[in-house]
Amino acid sequence: MLKILQARLQQYVNYELLDVQAGFRKGRETRDQIANIRWIMKKGREFQKNIYFCFIDYAKAFDCVDHNKLWKILKEMGIPDHPTCLLRNLYVGQEATVRTGHGTTDWFQIGKGVRQGCILSPCLFNLYAEDIMRNTGLEEAHAGIKIAGRNINNLRYADDTTLMAESEEELKSLFMKVKEESEKVGLKLNIQKIKMMASGPITSWQIDGETVETVSDFIFLGSKITADGDCSHEITRCLLLGRKVMTNLDSIFKSRDITLPTKVHLVKAMVFPVVMYGCESWTVKKAERRRIDAFELWCWRRLLRVPWAARKSNQSILKEISPGCSLEGIMLKLKLQHFGHLVQRVDSLEKTLMLGGSGQEEKGTTEDEMAGWHHRLNGHGFGWTSGVGNGQGGLVCCNSWGRKESDMTEQLN
Repeated sequence: MLKILQARLQQYVNYELLDVQAGFRKGRETRDQIANIRWIMKKGREFQKNIYFCFIDYAKAFDCVDHNKLWKILKEMGIPDHPTCLLRNLYVGQEATVRTGHGTTDWFQIGKGVRQGCILSPCLFNLYAEDIMRNTGLEEAHAGIKIAGRNINNLRYADDTTLMAESEEELKSLFMKVKEESEKVGLKLNIQKIKMMASGPITSWQIDGETVETVSDFIFLGSKITADGDCSHEITRCLLLGRKVMTNLDSIFKSRDITLPTKVHLVKAMVFPVVMYGCESWTVKKAERRRIDAFELWCWRRLLRVPWAARKSNQSILKEISPGCSLEGIMLKLKLQHFGHLVQRVDSLEKTLMLGGSGQEEKGTTEDEMAGWHHRLNGHGFGWTSGVGNGQGGLVCCNSWGRKESDMTEQLN
């Protein structure tokens, strides 16, 4: 029953929601919004424009959805009465009790919040949040970042909302509109957790007697974004997180009951994804590439319990492990695959930001950058299958690492 309702609702969600909202949507994920914000910052640097960000945090957003206002919003968005009536019946007469160390409280009525664990809750919240943004008039507002003929002033992932503008005054105007409309439907902003970040000069804000903190970096959807747009801080952070995960798995790697190939698969499945999160939008310099290679070799040496002082070459380590493709090679493959997915989309926000519009001054991903990706992929043992020209080919891993021993030794020094 719930799946049928979800399918009906999803049709309206796809039609009503703007492409700046990526939360709980098919084919969209956090890495898209991470890439979007990095592309916006890159455009700002290219054209020497200051960009001002405000990262909004709602206080218990999903628990504060007013049911009566929700039904009204669904009606305004043209959702038929029949599915709305079924939704009402799901929510009517809900009761709850709180269990404490001293027993349980009396039962009480629930008049707010979407149902926890319900597959319909993401759709309902997205429609609720979309109504807020419509009433603020962000789509028609002139404030924002002008890129490839579009004006972008917000990026959203469910309740995580980021406002952006080219001046502090425009950003504050957008913020006050969002704050006002959010409070009208019962969503309150957590001023203490709201952060501002800017590539230019900015003054402190006083909102409801509280100061909004200005930061030089921010963890955006799990990825570290800095005011200068440099990815090196995020790469360093991910490598440290990868080391931590690798260390936590020591007890498993010490086990004699687990075969070496299984341990290698564990590293690739549990350690490498932590390091590679959001790598599709990284700008990796030569120094960072060396650190990534050094991290991978550190993982393999730790897996084999080989101390750094041991006179064992990197080539012999790789021969014993047989990892197939290097970590950096996998990252490059992910980057190229992500690029391919975006190119296939029609008029998507990600495609606009990355490629730019035709006839615009803005530059997107150039042929030189693509050629650089191809060159490095070939150096890491990747090749193309036949049929690439007609869109039927793909990337395959041809050999292991594809580097000379002298290259790897240089990168570790």
